[in-house]
Amino acid sequence: MNINTLNWVAILAATVSAFLLGGLWYSPVLFGTAWKKANGFNADPPPDPAKIFGVSFVLTFVMAFNLAMFLNDPKTDTAWGATAGFLAGFGWAAMGLGVVALFERRPLAYTVINGGYLTVALTLMGAILGAWR
Repeated sequence: MNINTLNWVAILAATVSAFLLGGLWYSPVLFGTAWKKANGFNADPPPDPAKIFGVSFVLTFVMAFNLAMFLNDPKTDTAWGATAGFLAGFGWAAMGLGVVALFERRPLAYTVINGGYLTVALTLMGAILGAWR
């Protein structure tokens, strides 16, 4: 894999897309209320939102970079990027989260909401990375 052939603008766009999707996904408009309930959270804001959002952005960038490395092939297109993103999101991230949730005795809603986000986010990231090859 040649890091010099990566499209850094696409990686940044994929990062931003997943970050924005997360803002919508975990908002009251979609699954925010159910997510808080599944986690046992109250309505209090996080203690240090700048740190949480900053580190989350960096971690999302690492996810996008990692996926870009897997898709770093001239034959990659939008369809393959989205497929690979889905397979990574559903098959690895969501299933791994499901295993952890079982041992933590989390409710099914926890796995479905968080695993669903990871699946959709990685699918979207893969589509962006594939389209911008």
